[in-house]
Amino acid sequence: MSHPSPRAVVLRLEVPDRIDHLPGQHYVVRLTAEDGYVAQRSYSVASPPSDELLEFYVERLDDGEVSTFLADVVQVGDELDVRGPIGGWFVWDGTRPAFGIGGGSGAVPLLAMLRHAIDVGRTDYLRLAVSARTWTDLPYGQELKAGGALIALSREDYSGRSAARLRADELGPLLPAGGACFVCGSASFAEAASELLMAAGMGAEHIRIERFGPTS
Repeated sequence: MSHPSPRAVVLRLEVPDRIDHLPGQHYVVRLTAEDGYVAQRSYSVASPPSDELLEFYVERLDDGEVSTFLADVVQVGDELDVRGPIGGWFVWDGTRPAFGIGGGSGAVPLLAMLRHAIDVGRTDYLRLAVSARTWTDLPYGQELKAGGALIALSREDYSGRSAARLRADELGPLLPAGGACFVCGSASFAEAASELLMAAGMGAEHIRIERFGPTS
C-alpha cells in the first residue's frame, strides 16, 4: 500500500483463486464492526488483468465509513472482505477502438484500460481524457500523461492549457469511429461529459456511464 497524497491510498491486494477481471469492473469492500454493523463501498480496479495483485485507489472522504478505515487504519498484512469482479457493461477488452473520459477518481477504471492496452499492444485503440480540479486531485497523473491522455485541470494551468473544464472541441478529434465511449465520475460530471460527447458528434447509444457518489 502507498499514500500518493494525503487524501488517498493505493491498496494492492492478494486475492486467492480470484477470477480475472476486465478493465472497468469493480469490487465491493465490506467492513464488519464487532457489534455486527456492516459498511461497504465499491471501488474500481486500477490494475490490468495481467497483474497478479488487485490494485485499488481509494479517495479518503472525511465522512466516509469505509474510505477513512482503508486510508487510516489498514496495514500491510491485514485481511479484507472483498467481492468481485462486478459489472459487464462498463468494460473494455482491448479488441476495438474506445474512448474514455473520467473526472477525479473516475480516472481509475480508465487507467486499468490504459494498462491493459499497453499489455496487449493496442494503445492505438484507446484514447483518454481526464479532468480534475488540480494536479494533486488527479489519480495516477504521471501514468495517464505518459499514456497520452488529454488532461484538463479546472483550477490550475497545465502544460500550456489554461485552467478550464473539458471542451467539446477538444474531445472531437479523440472520438472513435463506431467504438464505445466510457464516462466515469460523479453524477454531475457524468451528465456534463455525456453532453460534451454528444456535442462533439458521438451518438448517445455509444456512451457507457459509470457514476459514483456518496452512499446512504
